Amino acid sequence: MTGVYERALGDAAEDLHPEVRDRYALGPDDDVATVGRGRMDIERGTLALPALYPMPVRNLLFPETGRDVPFSVTTAAWRDEAGHEALTTRREFEFDEQTRRFDSVTVWDAEAERLLDFLGTGGHVVSELHPRVEDGALVVESGRQWARIGGRYVRTPGPMAVDVEVRDRYVESEGHFRVDATVDSALVGRVLSYRGTFTQEEREMESVPADLRPTSGLWTLPPR
Repeated sequence: MTGVYERALGDAAEDLHPEVRDRYALGPDDDVATVGRGRMDIERGTLALPALYPMPVRNLLFPETGRDVPFSVTTAAWRDEAGHEALTTRREFEFDEQTRRFDSVTVWDAEAERLLDFLGTGGHVVSELHPRVEDGALVVESGRQWARIGGRYVRTPGPMAVDVEVRDRYVESEGHFRVDATVDSALVGRVLSYRGTFTQEEREMESVPADLRPTSGLWTLPPR
């Protein structure tokens, strides 16, 4: 494992299931991307619905729900203009009448030794990430959050922030990955959740194309 999550996990990365470790092993010098395909069950809270409608414009969250929704996830590692190691994760959910995309760029802040997630096109929503290993699974929780406006960062007040948890594990008996992701708010409760399974393959990629670099210009990062 040579990617951004190893930077944050340190020696604990050795406790990941080998398939999970390989999944997050991409570094900026690798010439492959990973592509996973499967099915997801997606739910959301009623009170959060008004806030979800405008989010697809920036490839953030979305208002649709469904069972057994076709899903794909593409990950690619690269180095941005400022020299940060970055990992793009592009998730696509194929609803009957609409395909929704949810992008994130996870950046290793070497000076502060932390992970930062820049969400959506342009990375205007930013969150610290706190990863850990549980029984071979990678568990990632959100921390402090900011709005990124014109290269400056405005801290999201506690009540307005969301609590995110993602669990990514490999089920050997079934030969696939299983992901469980939840987004909750202190104000409105459950915002969105998705859970399901997928299989994964590698795809050769000599360079990461512009559309898989949805956030740029990270010359400054959020305050420590």
